[in-house]
Amino acid sequence: MTRPESGDAVTKPASGDAVTRPVSGDVAARPVSGDVAARPAPGDAVSRPGFHLAIPVDDLAAARAFYGGVLGLTEGRSADAWVDWNFHGHQVVTHVVPGHRATAPGDGHDAGHNPVDGHSVPVPHFGLIMAVPAFHALADRLRAAGTEFVIEPYQRFAGEPGEQWTMFFRDPAGNALEFKAFRDETQVFAK
Repeated sequence: MTRPESGDAVTKPASGDAVTRPVSGDVAARPVSGDVAARPAPGDAVSRPGFHLAIPVDDLAAARAFYGGVLGLTEGRSADAWVDWNFHGHQVVTHVVPGHRATAPGDGHDAGHNPVDGHSVPVPHFGLIMAVPAFHALADRLRAAGTEFVIEPYQRFAGEPGEQWTMFFRDPAGNALEFKAFRDETQVFAK
């Protein structure tokens, strides 16, 4: 059996024979205002499971403008106090918590920071590992939207195992996000 290409999902039809079909989540492969392809259809097997993450926000309209407008994510189900987002095939839910504000630059409300490659990384944070061209397309999009970076896009661990591009920024509620792109994705867990 051949290994699926990056971005492909392995599905099993009723016959049991493995089939590979693309699951696109590549920012560079779609227009700025475009949609992110969904995970495979219900019942299809996926080569790796999706994750679900619920995060607090203080303003659902601002969350919609950021996650839908700036990041270009597709909105799923919603109610008065929450919105599901297709986070490149994963489910992120923004839940309104009145009065919540995760942090603002310099206000010290993060749970903590860790030094990584000479930068102070906010903890907690979440994000995605992307292809290098998609990473740079997203960085350009964030700059065009006036997003303030916690850590500007840069290449860390150059020439070492795990060499990668990374950037940190916050959503309007102050939740920290990191998006990264490895020169060689097989090095994600390299020591």
